[in-house]
Amino acid sequence: MSSVLYDTPGPKARTRNILYTVVFLAAFAGALVWVLTTMADKGQLAAEKWSPFVNDGAVWTTFLLPGLAETLKAAALAIVIALPLGALLGVGRLSDHRWIRIPAGAVVELFRAIPVLMLMLFGFALFVQFTDIGPELRPFYAVVAGLVLYNAAVIAEVVRAGIHALPHGQSDAAKALGMRKGQAMTNVLLPQAVSLMLPALVSQLVVILKDTALGGALLGVEDLLSAYQTIPANYGANTIATLVVIAVIYIVVNFALTSFASWLERRLRASKKTSCPDGDITPEEAALLAGPTPAETPAGR
Repeated sequence: MSSVLYDTPGPKARTRNILYTVVFLAAFAGALVWVLTTMADKGQLAAEKWSPFVNDGAVWTTFLLPGLAETLKAAALAIVIALPLGALLGVGRLSDHRWIRIPAGAVVELFRAIPVLMLMLFGFALFVQFTDIGPELRPFYAVVAGLVLYNAAVIAEVVRAGIHALPHGQSDAAKALGMRKGQAMTNVLLPQAVSLMLPALVSQLVVILKDTALGGALLGVEDLLSAYQTIPANYGANTIATLVVIAVIYIVVNFALTSFASWLERRLRASKKTSCPDGDITPEEAALLAGPTPAETPAGR
């Protein structure tokens, strides 16, 4: 079915797409066979290199599962702080008051421009110099601080873009109902923008979860990634095997997160079809928020 953004492919285009798919799958299969053959020639597929993950439950209970718990804890704490902070900064950038809009914009642009790893290193140095946090907790707090500062700035831009993507008639209709800008934002604009922002927000949450690995690699946080050093040293497992297992765990967790977000997005869109943007808005007010009908516009007359 054709649309403004998409044309239904014809017979030649369908044949070409099938050919491209077959070529890609053949190339991917060839690359996979080459990788597995090379690993087998180097002894990387030997059973003893992978057996600790199958035969020894202590590998999971001592390193992998505690590391995963630390990763999820750091990511959850960063998400809980970054989401509301980013929403406040995003709304602040839309404020009519310059004393709110300019500082909010400066904070967003500042922390978006600094790499997240550098923010973690700054946080670690500041905790060492100016706090009494113990050395065993400093890396964890530094990772969370860096993730919060960087991702709150990114989420602020997502919120701002989501609100700007709504039709201007929504805010005009809210004003016509006598709502102040704050009421219009919380009761009309933000609820509608959530479904627009959700895919980008979920992508950013996945980024937060993955970026916790920087703490394990460079700051000594005992997260999931740090297991790639401790497991080979204690159980004789191969480093490549360990990294493959860790990567699979990351894939499973991120897939579960994106699947939950897709389900939530479907629920939100389904609920929007059967309810008003705000439960307290009457049908007459909802009709006003929806804007004029084609017959009521100058073109319709």
